Amino acid sequence: MTHQLQIRLLTWDVKDTLLRLRRPVGEQYASSARAHGLKVEAPALEQAFGQAIRAQNHSFPNYGLSQGLTCRQWWQDVVLQTFHLAGARDAQAVAPIADQLYKDFSRPCTWQVLEGAEDTLRGCRKRGLRLAVVSNFDERLEGILMGLGLREHFDFVLTSGATGWCKPDPRIFQEALRLAHVEPAVAAHIGDSYHNDYKGAQAVGMHSFLVVGPGPLDPAVKDSVPQERILPSLPHLLPALDRLENSSTGL
Repeated sequence: MTHQLQIRLLTWDVKDTLLRLRRPVGEQYASSARAHGLKVEAPALEQAFGQAIRAQNHSFPNYGLSQGLTCRQWWQDVVLQTFHLAGARDAQAVAPIADQLYKDFSRPCTWQVLEGAEDTLRGCRKRGLRLAVVSNFDERLEGILMGLGLREHFDFVLTSGATGWCKPDPRIFQEALRLAHVEPAVAAHIGDSYHNDYKGAQAVGMHSFLVVGPGPLDPAVKDSVPQERILPSLPHLLPALDRLENSSTGL
């Protein structure tokens, strides 16, 4: 007789899985700059932001918390570096823009819930599943989720900013399992990053699903993720869970 798996816990990534920014970062930065009398083109800021965030993550991982920075200081540094790379090198002029942007990205109205997210979360709760967030986000996430009406779906929210562990560090997934009092074999993680979400969860023995966008999937990723674990959109999750639970195969 085949034993039927029963998933009890779903952990969720947030950015680009449940939420996304209403406007690209470059546009948001350019708009804030204009409000402060500084004109910098959005495409230049978009490109500069990519460089700045990569450098900051490399030098000060996880918001620099282990190096004495606060999340606010970390992000203000990113903004200053972004404008500097985009040609606006007057740090004194950019400082109030950085402060405003930190507040702006704290506001729920800066974000939008992805299509199908709320219905999917409600459907998961109706099945009796426990839901939790496991996200490489900072201290602002709880307020954003509350403002968008999503916080009520989750038993708890774990962020790298609060725990000190960034996905794919196994400790943040293990902490979620500990808080939920479940074994990894009856838990699954949903996220859009192959490295941080899909592989990170699998490394601790959890099941995982990869949320993909409308664009082409990286061939290396496509070849290593079973089709039944790929979610073209969030409404595909519940049928995928049915297939998983009716399957006798493991990870």
